[in-house]
Amino acid sequence: MRKNGYCGITNCPVRRTLSLLGGKWTLLVLFEIGDKVLRYGEIKRKVEGISEKMLIQELNYLVENKLILKKAYPEIPPKVEYRLTNLGLKTLPLAQTLGEFGLENLPVDA
Repeated sequence: MRKNGYCGITNCPVRRTLSLLGGKWTLLVLFEIGDKVLRYGEIKRKVEGISEKMLIQELNYLVENKLILKKAYPEIPPKVEYRLTNLGLKTLPLAQTLGEFGLENLPVDA
């Protein structure tokens, strides 16, 4: 990538990808939703350690960046479902590869 100036400061695809997916919770949320349709509470249970405020911010960020779709039903209590867009589904192999790297190369905290 670097040989031909492909990864310069202004137009580097790695930098652009990291700016979209490099948040602490971003790939974890996308990975946990996966190919399923999940409600907020289900996502909250699956992404251990994330606060409600941060999960709401992360979901809004992912919707704004067209990585997930949010469907709200006109019910009381409100019912909201989330699923990955086609773009969001393309991130799953990245998360899988990171997970495999961690399993193969990083010690498990005891």
